[in-house]
Amino acid sequence: MALITLRQLLDHAAENNYGVPAFNINNMEQGLSIMRAAQACEAPVILQASRGARSYAGDVMLRHMVVALAEMFPRNHLVMHQDHGNNDATCLSAIRHGFTSVMMDGSLLEDMKTPASYDYNVEITRRVTMAAHAVGASVEGELGILGSLETGEAAEEDGSGAVGKLSQDQLLTDPDQALDFVARTKCDALAIACGTSHGAYKFSRKPDGDILSMETIRQIHNKLPNTHLVMHGSSSVPQELQDLINAHGGAMPQTYGVPVNEIERGILMGVRKVNIDTDCRMAMTGQFRKIANDMPNEFDPRKFMIPAMQELEDLCRDRFERFGTAGQTHKIKPVSMDEMAKRYASGALDPNIATTKVA
Repeated sequence: MALITLRQLLDHAAENNYGVPAFNINNMEQGLSIMRAAQACEAPVILQASRGARSYAGDVMLRHMVVALAEMFPRNHLVMHQDHGNNDATCLSAIRHGFTSVMMDGSLLEDMKTPASYDYNVEITRRVTMAAHAVGASVEGELGILGSLETGEAAEEDGSGAVGKLSQDQLLTDPDQALDFVARTKCDALAIACGTSHGAYKFSRKPDGDILSMETIRQIHNKLPNTHLVMHGSSSVPQELQDLINAHGGAMPQTYGVPVNEIERGILMGVRKVNIDTDCRMAMTGQFRKIANDMPNEFDPRKFMIPAMQELEDLCRDRFERFGTAGQTHKIKPVSMDEMAKRYASGALDPNIATTKVA
């Protein structure tokens, strides 16, 4: 397996009309489960770590875990991505620790709770992009604020989530502003706001166009056909996992996530990266609860972990297959970060220049 950049993977995804799930990780068991699914599907992988994950596991542990996964799964290419970086230091320290891609979330101020001005977002994303591109790393920016179109509020995950009521203008990315943002920052991928949100409690009913704006994605793709779009907060919160948790002592109220078929529609409209975290947590937690309930005398953590890992692997395989990622690994010829840095310096990887075919 080769470590590759997000830009290389998403360029390939655009050329071949597929999307890539980006799975958040905190520990070895999640990494093994995701990579086993990727190996079974012959799929390239995006593993991403939030600031919370880096604090929980430690940068050294995460770096060595990725090296170990590379040795164990040599056929699958991997992007290691910083999720929701809050400032220059967070992003650049991730690159120093071996991350090949970073997200600079300038939609919020450094506290990750206060909505930022557009000018602040442009400037900090531009600075991070310049620094990252100099060493060949990729940058994902964010325009618009993740949150519910039903409530006007954002859910918090790993310390990231706007506080207070948000307007519809904040919750839906403006296509014209997106065009200006990409031109000024030169980011490689753009996370957009379309009504999705962090956590399990995204929608109180099956989402329709009033609370999940796929039209926003279509309009942005029309303005920016060569820019890779990213859907954050895109766990589907499967009913069967809600039922599994609640059947074994859980108390999750009925909730709805982003339907997989809507994500598939998004992929046809330029979405190349799809962030998934809550579904992975639910898959493992459901099995933890089941084992604890069915075998109350059990105390060996491995007896909890093995079925939890299988549940997560099954989930990941489904997403690789549904998003068209399966079968793509062998088609990708890895490019080093040094070579990517040369291409950035030459202007060949400007997001406003058509370097790929578009769906």
